[in-house]
Amino acid sequence: MLYYLFDYLDKQFDFFGAGVFKYISFRAGMAAAISLLITIIFGKALINFLKKKQVGEEIRELGLEGQSAKKGTPTMGGLIIIAAILIPTLLLAKLDNVYVILLVTATVWMGLIGFLDDYIKVFKKDKQGLAGRFKIVGQVGLGLIVGFALYFSDSVVVRKVDPTVQAIAADGTPVKNYEDIKSTKTTVPFFKNNELDYKKILPFLGDDYTWITYVLAVVIIITAVSNGANMTDGIDGLAAGSAGIIAITIGIFAYLSGRVDFSNYLNIMYIPNLSELVIFCTAFVGACLGFLWYNAYPAQVFMGDTGSLTLGGVIAVLALAVRKELLIPVICGIFLIENLSVMMQVAYFKYTKKKYGEGRRIFLMSPLHHHYQKKGIHESKIVTRFWIVGILLAILSLATLKLQ
Repeated sequence: MLYYLFDYLDKQFDFFGAGVFKYISFRAGMAAAISLLITIIFGKALINFLKKKQVGEEIRELGLEGQSAKKGTPTMGGLIIIAAILIPTLLLAKLDNVYVILLVTATVWMGLIGFLDDYIKVFKKDKQGLAGRFKIVGQVGLGLIVGFALYFSDSVVVRKVDPTVQAIAADGTPVKNYEDIKSTKTTVPFFKNNELDYKKILPFLGDDYTWITYVLAVVIIITAVSNGANMTDGIDGLAAGSAGIIAITIGIFAYLSGRVDFSNYLNIMYIPNLSELVIFCTAFVGACLGFLWYNAYPAQVFMGDTGSLTLGGVIAVLALAVRKELLIPVICGIFLIENLSVMMQVAYFKYTKKKYGEGRRIFLMSPLHHHYQKKGIHESKIVTRFWIVGILLAILSLATLKLQ
């Protein structure tokens, strides 16, 4: 909204300083600062409100050190994360941008699913929360919205440049040497000629039905990443810190792919209008950092499913928008290993129980962070080490820009 106001002031009245709102870098910095301030300033008010309403966490007895001290800690703190993402985005981003619209929709959609889950747990005193099938329905619903929008929207294109055409004619007039085309290509990391077309995955469907392959992939990715973030939210600061690192990484990809000069230099896909997502990404990072002010050990508030499902769902949509979904196992490596640890533990337990009559375990406890807690490592050290791994994975992800 502020973008349009200052754009109007600049064009109509040449208002001093209004032109600075044209720059992505300025609006991105403003978004991060506003988001950070919202979470820090209003976070305390939210914590006091949640305490007053007795919106406390019910702790399952898992035999973990310091677990009992967390009982009654306010939950549903993800509400402040959602507010801190949406407010700067609505103020500073171009609201007619298809990618911004999709990310705002994803934030609200996943926030509602998480809120319902937390509401049932806290106010209905049902520890199971929202039934798993309803969560899946919600995640699939978002996947369908995002998949159809990215596939069919005329605004979602890549720019194909013809280097044989001179951009400037002999008489000095500009010549169009590019074409914006619909494409179902995505980036394959670590490979030369690193692009994969969804049309080639199930070629027997034909070009007219490629949307089936694409939308199905989008649904799976959004469901997997949102659940992975949900699994990661088990100890103070782990999910928020990890999500912030991931968002910084995707924001860099969005900026580079949305700039014709950088994308040409790096020989990567140029996606018009994508750089507007940088404002959303910096607001996301600011929200995560601000939330850590209260969520770092010892946590004064938990994000609940309101926050964790939202963070995971939004990260998945971001990765799809920048066409880096095949890089998710690296960028979101922390989420992946947490998810896999649960799947491996459950599968092995069921297998050994059927074969030997007694269930056995791979880990002392899953998700993985609880395994290290059981080994006696303090949770703040576990979180710091997971963050370090997340940073290393982010660096490796960015290195793929030249490893091709």
